[in-house]
Amino acid sequence: MRGEGSGRDDDQAAPRPPQAWVGGDSPFPRIGQYAFLSDCETTALVAPSGNVEWLCLPRMDSPSVFASILDRDAGGFRLGPADIMVPAARRYLPGTMVLETSWATPTGWIIVRDLLLIGPWHHEHDHSITHRRAPTDYEADHILLRHVRCVNGEVQLTLDCEPVFDYGKDRGEWRWTEDGYHQAACKASDGSVEVTLTSDLNIGFEGPRAVARAMMKEGETRFVALSWGNPPPPRSCAEAYPRLVWTAHHWQHWLARGHFPDHPWRSYLERSALTLRGLTYAPTGAIIAASTTSLPETPGGERNWDYRYSWIRDSTFALWGLYSLGFTWEANDFLYFVADAASGRPSLNDEIAEARRTEAKASGSGAKGAAKAAETHKSRDEELQIMYGIGGERELPERTLDHLHGYEGARPVRVGNAAYRQPQHDMWGAVLDSVYLHTKSRDRLDDRIWPMLVRQVEDALAHWREPDRGIWEVRGEPKHFTSSKVMCWVAADRGARLARLREDFEYATRWQAAADEIKADILANGVDERGVFTQHYDTRALDASLLLLPLVRFLPASDERVKRTVLAIADELTDHGLVLRYRTDETDDGLRGKEGSFTICSFWLVSALVEIGELSRARGLCERLLSAASPLGLYAEEIDPETGRHWGNYPQAFTHLALINAVIHVIDAEHRGASAAMPLSPRVAVSDATDEMDSRLPIGPTLGESTPTPAPPVPAKPSEPGSDADPGGGESPGR
Repeated sequence: MRGEGSGRDDDQAAPRPPQAWVGGDSPFPRIGQYAFLSDCETTALVAPSGNVEWLCLPRMDSPSVFASILDRDAGGFRLGPADIMVPAARRYLPGTMVLETSWATPTGWIIVRDLLLIGPWHHEHDHSITHRRAPTDYEADHILLRHVRCVNGEVQLTLDCEPVFDYGKDRGEWRWTEDGYHQAACKASDGSVEVTLTSDLNIGFEGPRAVARAMMKEGETRFVALSWGNPPPPRSCAEAYPRLVWTAHHWQHWLARGHFPDHPWRSYLERSALTLRGLTYAPTGAIIAASTTSLPETPGGERNWDYRYSWIRDSTFALWGLYSLGFTWEANDFLYFVADAASGRPSLNDEIAEARRTEAKASGSGAKGAAKAAETHKSRDEELQIMYGIGGERELPERTLDHLHGYEGARPVRVGNAAYRQPQHDMWGAVLDSVYLHTKSRDRLDDRIWPMLVRQVEDALAHWREPDRGIWEVRGEPKHFTSSKVMCWVAADRGARLARLREDFEYATRWQAAADEIKADILANGVDERGVFTQHYDTRALDASLLLLPLVRFLPASDERVKRTVLAIADELTDHGLVLRYRTDETDDGLRGKEGSFTICSFWLVSALVEIGELSRARGLCERLLSAASPLGLYAEEIDPETGRHWGNYPQAFTHLALINAVIHVIDAEHRGASAAMPLSPRVAVSDATDEMDSRLPIGPTLGESTPTPAPPVPAKPSEPGSDADPGGGESPGR
């Protein structure tokens, strides 16, 4: 997941040189020390100091209001004791997204609880224009609540709130909203966002900052609420505390719907489930890759990307993770988001604009708007993209923000992601595998989805012979990436299975033949002389994406080529035991410098090791990865193999999805007493005419199913692309 190219932001201040941080003098908290808050419409990151250092309003992908995680002058919101910046302890209230920070001072103790409020459904007498998914009985309250209780002695409490809108460019101006000193508002200069600060503290202004201080004594409570939109904020602790409790109970009730094993690793699964839910944009069902932009993959590096979008390739892992833990509603919502995107439905912003035009239409304008929307829908109904905005936006123009220093001086800071324009061939397989998993969970296929699926399979078959930029979205020249070919095979294989379910045997026969052709080409050209799958057809280099081979059932786990590939990656593509995506000196990714280990790849290795029967090794690696979680159980994109520091955007959905898959792999294998390679779910044998679809969810972590293919003898030399030699036993067509 990365960007391609960049535009320049011509309205920025003069670029500032990057800052080099020496030893421990960085003013930035470590990435893994941030706490993550969410109300399923926006997210926030809270530093150990009690400073809110990342908040975008009104959506997860909107411009920031607080962004001191990217520049210490880009806005923040601190609440805590005076002169003490290191808390005694931090935790989430069990089963919730409510952060609790305990502070010890020389004179007393306070406990601060931070959360983004969720409350009862607001639209009892109107229709929400932002919600595409079916309404529930709750939604975001659009309030960041901070509740303080003094539990011992007395403590001097301070508040310092400095919004800087539009990624640190617009400081706005505070104003009173009423008589007295308990509520004030600050609006962006363009009027796009206004935040209101409400508290039982006496609020004053110091330039662009709203400040307050008070001496708290044992037994006293205080609150601060930062709000935007409706409903109104609480006006007292007596109003604030019940809303805190409501939100905490909401998260606990949501988590109680899940199915978690009674196992010492249960807490990691629960925190991952809560994090995935927090990264979900509830109005559409989209799951963003991470809540941040431009947190670097290496210290001071340039591999800094905006991850506040939804990648189609995440769909299979997202659905599998949610289904396997029992969260079928959320899985369905995400599938419907993918279906909306694949069908070319206009973006949420376009639909809102059209609704407002219709509502306020002048003569004839409504019909013109409707015609324009229909024309837009038709033009967008052609190609699936690799990623979308959380409202289904197709264009995600990338630009750099040169006025920001970046996290610990890592530049550039990017917003938008130009990778949306890249051709990547894995997305069709991701969609088909997602729908296949969904269909297995219901034993039926929604008729409205079938035309979209036909188009995706046909697109995969039309393009699979072409090179692409691969799962890692490299900036170098397109290649015949093996994992991309495999996912095209997944598209054809799952399409054939679904066609059999519909008794559409013409499609089933043609697509199965295409799947066999793609598999033969991969086996002829994507395996080296050792019998190990390679990154692409023109190299012997390894790639961590090949760990997905047994997970998508391209070949059975007992196949010698699969075993050799998994073990080669474990032994040769690791740094201090943690998996790299690829060796940067062997892969033209168009960027300078090295990168750390990708945590998702290490979790993939756990799953793959279980598949090939290396349970003891898998468990050891899984224990190490779980011990590397942040103090609050979260993961960024990468972990430095030497220091254990988290790097990259945070928290990362794909990492938590891979964690769920790996942990359940190990637990399931232990439960079964597995000591050798064996299928973790019932395999489905496919005949020429029928496909028995198991209506139950797999009890083991199968991402897909396929007819086992016997392993041939390992060839002494790989076949040339397009030759007739085929180690898989069939004719190999050209690319």
